[in-house]
Amino acid sequence: MGDSKRRKEILGEKYGQEPNILPWIPISKTQATQFVKWSTRGAWVGIGLLVVWWITVRFLGPALGWWQVS
Repeated sequence: MGDSKRRKEILGEKYGQEPNILPWIPISKTQATQFVKWSTRGAWVGIGLLVVWWITVRFLGPALGWWQVS
């Protein structure tokens, strides 16, 4: 009997399923990795939007005569 079959008998229905990060939190390791990936991407998008906003307020607006920066 191979190791895989032995593990399958021991684990039963849980065989092949990913373990949770913590027993009381129903989030798998793959879901946690995806969350980190998407939140990092969202943070970079936010930083980019902040830079665009700053350039608009500091340079573009005054150059087009929308307002004055003192």
